[in-house]
Amino acid sequence: QVQLVESGGGLVQAGGSLRLSCAGSGRTSGRTFSRLFAAWFRQVVGKEREFVAAIGWSGGPTNYADSVKGRFTIDRDNVQHTMYLQMNSLNPEDTAVYYCAARVPLTISTMSSDYGVWGQGTQVTVSS
Repeated sequence: QVQLVESGGGLVQAGGSLRLSCAGSGRTSGRTFSRLFAAWFRQVVGKEREFVAAIGWSGGPTNYADSVKGRFTIDRDNVQHTMYLQMNSLNPEDTAVYYCAARVPLTISTMSSDYGVWGQGTQVTVSS
């Protein structure tokens, strides 16, 4: 089973930037993380998990939630089996636990229920 570990979260002032990383290891259905479609989601306590961005296994296509378009960038380094989320122009509404996720089917999905592999999450807090 692929295992995912997020890092890079923390406390940042509004307008600042953070870069999250998601490192994958192991295999699922015979594939390493570098051959899985992957995504970032976020969740605030008491709310449903929200789609942020997704990326195909080869680095494309990409898909973003409207709330982060133009501010966040998803990419991946398949040699390092790592996915990233560059977050710029952060605002307090971006405060959440950020999760990376992966799925075997070769299509992007924005629904959390379509992802079978999850990391443990990393907290991002944006102060005003």
